[in-house]
Amino acid sequence: MKRKSYNWTLPPEIESRLGETTYGRQRAISGGGHLLVILHAPPAPGSTEREAVLLLRKPEGQLLVNGFEGGEMRTRRLLADYRERLDALDERTEAAQGADEIFGVLGELGPLQRSMAHLADALQSARDLVKEDRVLISLRDEAYEISRGFDLLLSEARMRMDYRIARNSELNQEQAARQATAQHKLNILAAFALPLTAMATLLGMNVQHGLEGRPPGMFWIVLAAGTAVGFAVRGWVTR
Repeated sequence: MKRKSYNWTLPPEIESRLGETTYGRQRAISGGGHLLVILHAPPAPGSTEREAVLLLRKPEGQLLVNGFEGGEMRTRRLLADYRERLDALDERTEAAQGADEIFGVLGELGPLQRSMAHLADALQSARDLVKEDRVLISLRDEAYEISRGFDLLLSEARMRMDYRIARNSELNQEQAARQATAQHKLNILAAFALPLTAMATLLGMNVQHGLEGRPPGMFWIVLAAGTAVGFAVRGWVTR
């Protein structure tokens, strides 16, 4: 925000409070019957530079902006620029489908909200210094409404982001619970089948085990014994 020269001469009381290279933060300065209000234009997305908009009120009440007449109209145009940015971000917030989109809105919304809040404070200071100026009162009130709109939208966007984070956490927990349940079922099935599989493997080996010539009923005895052992193992796993 480099300092520029405009088509006016500021009183020494005001000039002495300005920096040589920049105009600095948004504020109101009075001196020599003049009132200088330093405002900032809406910051561009991702930029740290701030463009100064200087509102000068002369002793007779005339308002100039950056050296040009029509100070009231130009200041209202500045406020309209903020309102347009607010409306655009409001639409983006409503249409956001994912966390990335909401995060992008928050990235632009934060600097705008802070800049608009400081602008409203600067106009409030100007109104306190010149209490009888109805134009400054009107500009102050309009700036307050826009600033409040930014505050509300910032809160809404943050709530949307928090909700998505909480919702994703719940979905992850539900997915983990389903996977744990499925793994538990597989463990029970494996515990039940393991004894039968082991017995079938042992009895199917080509070695002499003494059961080759037994009657068919021995098969059912072995099957029942393996099933009983399977139930016992399954009970141990479920515990």
